[in-house]
Amino acid sequence: MAYKITDDCIGCGACVDECPVSAITEKDGKMVINADECLDCGACAGVCPVEAPKPEE
Repeated sequence: MAYKITDDCIGCGACVDECPVSAITEKDGKMVINADECLDCGACAGVCPVEAPKPEE
């Protein structure tokens, strides 16, 4: 199950460098996770100051 970045994202980019497979990119001022590449490791969630990355349900 991949992670998804919620609308709470402030576009800071803290998560980008933490992703071990570079599945996070910026689009329209917000970060987006490519679900096909996401390993579900949660590294992005651990560094996000606003807790925007959440596991998809």
